Amino acid sequence: MTVISGGTDQDLEGTLEKIVYRDDLSGWSVLRLSLSPDGQIIMVTGMFISVQPGERLRIRGRWTESPEYGKQFAMGSYVSLSPETLTGIRQYLASGLIEGIGHEISQRLVDEYGLDILDIIENKPNLLTRVRGIGKVRARKISNAWKRHKEIKDTMIFLQSHGISAGHAMRIFKVYGKNTRSVLQDNPYSLCFDVFGIGFKTADRIAVHLGIDPQSPQRARAGLLYVLETISEKGHVCYPCETLVKETESILSISRVIIQDALEMLRIEEHLVLDEKEGRAFVYLKKLHEAESEAASLLKSFLNADMLSIPMDTDNALSWFESGYHITLAPEQRDAIASAIVKKALIVTGGPGTGKTTLINGMIKIFEKKRARVHLCAPTGRAAKRMSEATGHEAKTIHRLFELFPSGMADEYCRERELKTDILIIDEASMMDTVLFLHVLRGLPSHARLILVGDADQLPSVGPGNVLLDVIRSGLVKTIRLERIFRQSKKSLIVINAHRINKGQIPFEKNSDTLADYFFINREDPGDVLKVVKEMVAFRIPARFGLDPFTDIQVLSPMHRGLLGVSNINTELQRLLNPSNKGLSRGSHRLCKGDKVMQVRNNYDLGVFNGDLGRIVLVDPEKKTLDVDFDDKRIRYEREDLDELMLAYACSIHKSQGNEYPAAVIVMHTQHYIMLQRNLLYTAITRGKSLVIVVGNTKAIAIATGSKTKGRRYTMLTERLM
Repeated sequence: MTVISGGTDQDLEGTLEKIVYRDDLSGWSVLRLSLSPDGQIIMVTGMFISVQPGERLRIRGRWTESPEYGKQFAMGSYVSLSPETLTGIRQYLASGLIEGIGHEISQRLVDEYGLDILDIIENKPNLLTRVRGIGKVRARKISNAWKRHKEIKDTMIFLQSHGISAGHAMRIFKVYGKNTRSVLQDNPYSLCFDVFGIGFKTADRIAVHLGIDPQSPQRARAGLLYVLETISEKGHVCYPCETLVKETESILSISRVIIQDALEMLRIEEHLVLDEKEGRAFVYLKKLHEAESEAASLLKSFLNADMLSIPMDTDNALSWFESGYHITLAPEQRDAIASAIVKKALIVTGGPGTGKTTLINGMIKIFEKKRARVHLCAPTGRAAKRMSEATGHEAKTIHRLFELFPSGMADEYCRERELKTDILIIDEASMMDTVLFLHVLRGLPSHARLILVGDADQLPSVGPGNVLLDVIRSGLVKTIRLERIFRQSKKSLIVINAHRINKGQIPFEKNSDTLADYFFINREDPGDVLKVVKEMVAFRIPARFGLDPFTDIQVLSPMHRGLLGVSNINTELQRLLNPSNKGLSRGSHRLCKGDKVMQVRNNYDLGVFNGDLGRIVLVDPEKKTLDVDFDDKRIRYEREDLDELMLAYACSIHKSQGNEYPAAVIVMHTQHYIMLQRNLLYTAITRGKSLVIVVGNTKAIAIATGSKTKGRRYTMLTERLM
């Protein structure tokens, strides 16, 4: 056996005997390889493109041990070599590689030309007609098929020679095909915009391999777009020009003059838009500038349009609802429903226990009594499900209601339609970003009424924008803020403490007049915090409250990294709750049967959306697939979809928006200093329905409650509306 050591990696060379398994979509394969020169058989796994039995391969990788499949060689990169023996060539040609060559024809070709046959096919295809059964048409087909096959192999060699992994190479080739080499040589930075999963840093590394000057205008333009995309992922719709240039200069180590020239060129090419606010220049990605500008224009047009006349006596309608449903509305609740009857648009905002659900129910009952068409929706699937459960009426996600589907890989949508409705009520409106708000306005009929319900004190949307707060600030839409806590919620410490935090006050613990639904466990040492969290989830909460660690308890953390970050807590809880080593790799984690997982991006093909929680019910290590049970469906994930799943024993507080859990265990420690904001803690506390346990130190709680800033986002929606 030929084994060349390469640190922890090794190089092996051998002949491909058999393709045991291949996923045609992703290229992930299991190969049976006969090593040179002694013929020892080994199993090799990895992303292989267009390899065929009989082919010689030189593979770099490392040995792995699978409990189910034993010792395997995991490929990191490989080079395809021509077969060396007549048997290998005959097997290679007969493998189905080239249309028109089967076992019989391959035997005839080898008999006629021996080891020279591959050179004949590539360089002298006219000589193939000497072989019985091959005419001019068939010879041309064989030659063309060979050229296509060689293009793929040459491209793979080119990509891997520049440090691109086989997995990334497969994705790149799918996008660019035979043009891969020319595209990358012309502009390797196109990768981070065209190929999902490849960011600027990877493209930059490839550019270095290709000899691109680190001070080149091309790199500066790509870097600026990368920084702006990163900024938009943090929620900003635009960004101060001066700050953008400084940050790009720091990240890329490129002179400011080159960056400023690149900025001007991107503006001329209409990739970026510059706008002004309060005497400062701001930079937009073009798509976000268009989304914000159009959303403002459409909202103003909508507010100025005539609305459907729904004749009714407002006082009688309110009395009918109160008597029919045995409730007494508070003055601000009466005002809210009355405004919904007479206003084109309305915003209702308030914290937990302030009666928002009662208002939604009142509006539904009154409008349906008048035979108006009412539609309910929310930004996420779980928020829509909660809305349905609370009202008894069907609620959908905004995407499903307006039939929005992705257009390419950008955050854009197509197949918009005008919704046939008279009243649209959107719950959890604080989660709606600028682009999604635009598509609501595009699909909303001009005669309808729009009612936005949410909590303006929560964290803003995950996507760019701060729509609910910006519209409130504009003053264009009547806003009713609910502040009174109603009787049924007055004893809940979750509700009481949420409102205390919102006022900048330290939450307090149970007394004789309150429910035992909120607890704070003080631990200074981060290791002790982690220990308590594990005990709470795995033992103490299930024992005392009868709650299931998988379905009822959710751990929330402000950050992803660090000892008390989402990633590490997930690893620790997986070891504790589901200690299986039979699963599929997803980054640094393994996804195993029984694991609690979260979908982290919208996938319209599978019908699952960002934030959906599920449980893995089946893992197929051979096919590299797994099945996830969500609330209402079972979804199969192929290998290429696994990066859309993450372990979800713990999740970030941002990701928890719109969700409500029977029990929330919140990690709040000074390790999370840069994230400690009042609206972050407030959002976390309000995720728990029946039980909230905060584990951390008192200093972190004090910092969070004392921080008035709400993590300012740069937008101009308010100004455009005004």
